Amino acid sequence: MTADLTAETTAAPTPAALLDPPRPPIARLALVELRKMTDTRAGRWLLVLIALVDVAMMPVMLFAVPGEDQTLYDMVSAATTGTALLLPILGVLAVTSEWSQRTTLTTFTLVPGRHRIVVAKVAAAWVLATVFTAVSVVTAVLGRAVGELLGRSSGSWELPPEYVAKILLMAVISVTIGVAFGMVFMNTPLAIVLYFVLPIAWTTLGETVDKLRGAAGWLDTNRTMEALNQTSVSGEDWARLGVSLAVWLVLPLVAGVIRLTRREVK
Repeated sequence: MTADLTAETTAAPTPAALLDPPRPPIARLALVELRKMTDTRAGRWLLVLIALVDVAMMPVMLFAVPGEDQTLYDMVSAATTGTALLLPILGVLAVTSEWSQRTTLTTFTLVPGRHRIVVAKVAAAWVLATVFTAVSVVTAVLGRAVGELLGRSSGSWELPPEYVAKILLMAVISVTIGVAFGMVFMNTPLAIVLYFVLPIAWTTLGETVDKLRGAAGWLDTNRTMEALNQTSVSGEDWARLGVSLAVWLVLPLVAGVIRLTRREVK
């Protein structure tokens, strides 16, 4: 009987264990965030729209571009149009929908460490960026094959692996900036509008104001990310990309994390 009581005492959770339960791993949180991004009506339709835009670019390439210019390299560039334009919006929604639908109370009650939620959201966004990059490459290969069968495509089938890696890097950067803008503004329309308007405004100023052209070469992501579309990227190109991302990605991400961790949940 004494042994049974000892076993029951050992098996019973201590008060400290009840107050500090084991935290779920980041991988599990990322899967939860991935499901949140894909099981809402807005998320599903946005994913469908991204896929449709990527596929719709193939007929455009086949019938509007000369056959010798229809290389697999160019097909992949065209097939990533929907991913580049619309996937960052999903990154914005991953954050702002928590506040608009008032699910933050549940999220932050179950996982009090808000920084872990941020990591999970970013990881889930990166998973989607990887998936859609792969979808874009497959779409481009199928489009190039159809062009070959129809006799409309005569360009090269060459696709360097480093170029695919650059396409993936661009998708990851774009969707992460979307998450960062969502955390900074925490309002869906405002975050989406500013995500598109601010870079365009800065590009316009850099092209029209002579004194800003030098700075725009280092701070305009529309310029610095163009280097990733080239076959070779110089050290200066990487430096320019790093400086521009420090302004458009790192600073908003840091500011967004600070605001997210301090904002009162209602």
